Amino acid sequence: MAEFRIAPDLVAAENDKRAAALKSDYEALGATLARRGVDIEAVTKKVSEFFVAVPSWGVGTGGTRFARFPGTGEPRGIFDKLDDCAVIQQLTRATPNVSLHIPWDKADPRELKAKGEALGLGFDAMNSNTFSDAPGQAHSYKFGSLSHVDAATRAQAVEHNIECIEIGRALGSKALTVWIGDGSNFPGQSNFTKAFERYLTAMADIYKALPDDWRLFSEHKMYEPAFYSTIVQDWGTNYLIAQTLGPKAHCLVDLGHHAPNTNIEMIVARLIQFGKLGGFHFNDSKYGDDDLDAGAIEPYRLFLVFNELVDAERRGVNDFNPAHMIDQSHNVTDPIESLISSANEIRRAYVQALIVDRKALAGYQDANDALMASETLKRAYRADVEPILAEARRRAGGAIDPVATYRASGYRAKVAAERPASVAGGGGII
Repeated sequence: MAEFRIAPDLVAAENDKRAAALKSDYEALGATLARRGVDIEAVTKKVSEFFVAVPSWGVGTGGTRFARFPGTGEPRGIFDKLDDCAVIQQLTRATPNVSLHIPWDKADPRELKAKGEALGLGFDAMNSNTFSDAPGQAHSYKFGSLSHVDAATRAQAVEHNIECIEIGRALGSKALTVWIGDGSNFPGQSNFTKAFERYLTAMADIYKALPDDWRLFSEHKMYEPAFYSTIVQDWGTNYLIAQTLGPKAHCLVDLGHHAPNTNIEMIVARLIQFGKLGGFHFNDSKYGDDDLDAGAIEPYRLFLVFNELVDAERRGVNDFNPAHMIDQSHNVTDPIESLISSANEIRRAYVQALIVDRKALAGYQDANDALMASETLKRAYRADVEPILAEARRRAGGAIDPVATYRASGYRAKVAAERPASVAGGGGII
């Protein structure tokens, strides 16, 4: 029996306030969907089985390159982070796994696993960090890590990634995500070809250390902290990496790591088509890699991404098992509330994609009926599917309204009294 950070009686009492309205709304939506030939119970079951991992680093307050303003009751370390992640899972029933970042979350794997089991949490993909220097490391990553001109620095970065794999094996993880900040800020600073060759060689060493049942996710990013050139700058380079390394290597798509107006859903379709979609870091952006809450800016784009995922699922694409993870930075909100909201928005996009009339859509596509094909997608997107999401949470023991229940619990005030306040004034994203 998992430990609960919020009293189950409080969750039940909050649900009782909303149960009658939910029952009415669910039945009404069921009748509407039935007229479209959609079984609401089948959709509810599907979404109940859809989960997204939360990032350990996401429950802390983020920042920008200019400043960081700490929030109240911030976690002091990984064990506090797991407590906060358990609250998100308790209320949403959508986030049973946590993605760790090493060395930020480094601790005795036995203690981590025991804490996770006590809270009813598992561990998703491990994340390495060679984009900043850890205290006491021999070689700096200021001028790169896996692509560094110095062989000893590259070896150090490889060893760190292998350490992440070993920690993950002890925790039951099955994947390693590698994102690096390597690149250059001035023309001529780096030889593009040699730097990429060094990166591929280093990644091959990491790939060799993968257990047979693991996957390696490489993540691309246009810029930051390298603003002139970046080693893994787009999905094409990412695809080349995955193809070069082997069948266990796949591409991770972060929704914020693209140029404005990029057709991300088409990138997703291409990676699915050629068997190299590894998974996602869900967030949203307005100008660049903003790490905003999922669905906060472009919820329709999130839906269009899931439209491709459901299409692949319905077509029975071989070995189709993308990882779903959130990756956000919360600067002005309570991080727990933002992660609750994001988990809900990701599930919402999935439900909307599930109710697309696939037969009608295919017919309009074959007939070159652009307007009706678009309207078929919009019809599903416009549907208010919140009753399905709320009912799925309720049946799993979660909260009908998770944010309202979280606020009613007073959890933030409670941990603020237990955890020392962070010192303000720091710069940089955590």
